[in-house]
Amino acid sequence: MIRDLLRDLGAALAAALLVVTAVVVGTAIEREDGTLDVGWPPLYAVAKPHVGAGTPAALAVAVAVVAYGPALAARLPWRALLAAAWATATAWTFSLALVDGWQRGIAGRLTTQHEYLQVIGRFHDIPGTLRDFTHHILIDSPGHWPAHVAGHPPAAPLTFVLLDRIGLGGGGWAGVWCITVGATACVAVLVTVRVLAGEILARRAAPFLVLAPAAVWMGTSADGYFAAVAAWAVALLALAVTGGTGRTGGAGRTSGAGRTGETGRAGHRVWAAAFGSGLLFGLTCYLSYGLTLFAVIAAGVLVLGRERVRVLPLLFAGLAVVPLVFTLAGFHWWEAYRLLVERYYQGAGGLRPYGYWVWANLACTVLVVGLATVAGLRRAGVALVRQRGQVLRHRDAPGPAAEPRLALLVYAALLALLAADLSGMSKAETERIWLPFAMWLLAAGAFLPRPRAWLAAQATLALLLNHLLLTGW
Repeated sequence: MIRDLLRDLGAALAAALLVVTAVVVGTAIEREDGTLDVGWPPLYAVAKPHVGAGTPAALAVAVAVVAYGPALAARLPWRALLAAAWATATAWTFSLALVDGWQRGIAGRLTTQHEYLQVIGRFHDIPGTLRDFTHHILIDSPGHWPAHVAGHPPAAPLTFVLLDRIGLGGGGWAGVWCITVGATACVAVLVTVRVLAGEILARRAAPFLVLAPAAVWMGTSADGYFAAVAAWAVALLALAVTGGTGRTGGAGRTSGAGRTGETGRAGHRVWAAAFGSGLLFGLTCYLSYGLTLFAVIAAGVLVLGRERVRVLPLLFAGLAVVPLVFTLAGFHWWEAYRLLVERYYQGAGGLRPYGYWVWANLACTVLVVGLATVAGLRRAGVALVRQRGQVLRHRDAPGPAAEPRLALLVYAALLALLAADLSGMSKAETERIWLPFAMWLLAAGAFLPRPRAWLAAQATLALLLNHLLLTGW
């Protein structure tokens, strides 16, 4: 126990040193030539100590989760736990955003010159705009899109166009949408962990998913909304490959006259979950080009499931729907991505040095997921190596037999994140861009003993970041 704790602390210390190095080296580079294009390397932020209306609420949520979170997560009925996790994550994110005030923290975030709400008026003819979308990606094109619109497929701005059409226009509603929907990502991760690795580990992970430093950027960033869509795509896939029952043990295990009916209902659940997962995966790819890397996490889920052959046809059928609709409407994903790469290097992406960001991005990730997650990843790696033979066995077994299954899931997310890093298409600002991947890394907190101490460290990091820095997102 003492040896493992020391190793956990060693991993956390190494991660902290990585952050310090990124700050020191990044500050020196920025002072010398300004090529990093960020105010407080490695984060897109400026140093500005401040407090705000959300400070008391943020402190209250942090204290409550640290004091009571692990015990409640262990005792609450499952559905009540999911509702409590979503409500608490929402409160945590709102309170941190309100440290910067309503206007700057929520209502104004998505209305700046780079953001989606700048182009609402250009979508009065949605089909026409989709046909013309790629003609405005390059920075030297007439009426070029703002950076975030050019950098994403049109499902991202269309979300806010549709909100505006139903009477929820403006930055306030957009910010509330992103926070409220984004907070459901933790619920999706919990559902996935439960069906793939057991309820015990899901309950242990819950407080870490709720009280995440990532909430600093979940409120208010559209990437928080993207994270939720991607997370629910994975959760539905997990339900499909485990029989659609919410358990890893399969469906239809009844006897007597009810067996056929139960099996039929379970089969319908499997088909619906598989098709729904495909729909959401398709939408995910049309919200952000980089989230195609969620295929790595999906592959991990398929490895852990027993129904993968049966669900693949419906998964792919659902996956085809969103791309087909956009293609028929005149938007061509591959052509847009090709132009995006060119646009990326026309802007800050062409100036920011790959040699710094390829490792400093990982320092950003440490600040997003916290030192507890780093320690949890260390333990997950040990479990995966030592118990690798049990990954495909003991699907219903609780406790240690389930640990390598959760470890495989979180390491699939880490692999996807590393692929994004090596691509060079995410130089800086990864504290928000990689939120969809970060949500899955947070589940590694389930491996940690003494959760209150680690949760306190997570909360402290989030509060310090939000009160000492003024983040750009």
